[in-house]
Amino acid sequence: MKFILASKSQRRIEILKRNNYLFKITPAKIEEKSYYQLPHMIVKQLSYAKALSVAIKNPNMPVLAADTIVYCKGRIIGKPKNKKEAFKMLKFQSGKWQSVYTGVSLIWIKKNIYLCDWEKSRCYMKKIDNQKLTEISSKHLDKAGGWAVQDGNDLLIKKIKGRYDNIVGLPMNIVRKFFKKADIKK
Repeated sequence: MKFILASKSQRRIEILKRNNYLFKITPAKIEEKSYYQLPHMIVKQLSYAKALSVAIKNPNMPVLAADTIVYCKGRIIGKPKNKKEAFKMLKFQSGKWQSVYTGVSLIWIKKNIYLCDWEKSRCYMKKIDNQKLTEISSKHLDKAGGWAVQDGNDLLIKKIKGRYDNIVGLPMNIVRKFFKKADIKK
């Protein structure tokens, strides 16, 4: 084990495993509320709070955390609370460009390392009819925006500008940069 991932997100776990990292999973238990208005500040604050909450209990280990939100037409779109809310979110995003922001933090208290950064990608969701929205609205209640780009069965996203791994929830360019600074090797 080289570090702790402060998340139970299957997509983040898969990305790290695919990149051959060894880690322990200890999900952060924080209230995901921010006092910021700007999307990049929100994801930075929440990823940092997640990392810090786990790092305080594990000061000898590096802790990696991330937070992702979708931003569309001036609105922050988080995780839907239920199928009805997911339907409304997806209908709002249908046929529009949106931005996906992911904040990433690495905290290693013992070595006095406190790193935080963010990434932005854009994607276009195709226009979806109400029948299809009803079908998929309960599928991704655990994901920002109520959709998952990596789910090949949905095929909601037509175009991507920026990093795909950021849209999935963990931009590896930032992770690699942080691991290099902290001297964390595979």
